[in-house]
Amino acid sequence: MADLITWGDFGKVDLRVGTILEVMDFPKARKPAYQLCIDFGELGVLKSSAQITVHYKKENLVGRQIIAVVNFPKKQIADFMSECLVTGFPDENGDIVLSSIERQVPNGTKLM
Repeated sequence: MADLITWGDFGKVDLRVGTILEVMDFPKARKPAYQLCIDFGELGVLKSSAQITVHYKKENLVGRQIIAVVNFPKKQIADFMSECLVTGFPDENGDIVLSSIERQVPNGTKLM
């Protein structure tokens, strides 16, 4: 089990729902990944690199809502600037399964 955090610690993590608008291959990434453009409503469109190529095809990701941390600093990955962190869980082989929501909500909705 990880160290206990306070409600204040948790409140610092800005988890939002966004809809994937565009998915591109990312051949320069060290591990297989896609480049995603994600609409977070009033927060705008943010980009992310996601190592989700095992379980997801590009054409099945467009229009899908995901959960992402939107208040990390930007991170350069090869020649790409990632602006948010898409969340997921590793399966038994370590391949990422996306976190998802039960039903659609407006883009930019914050996890409560």
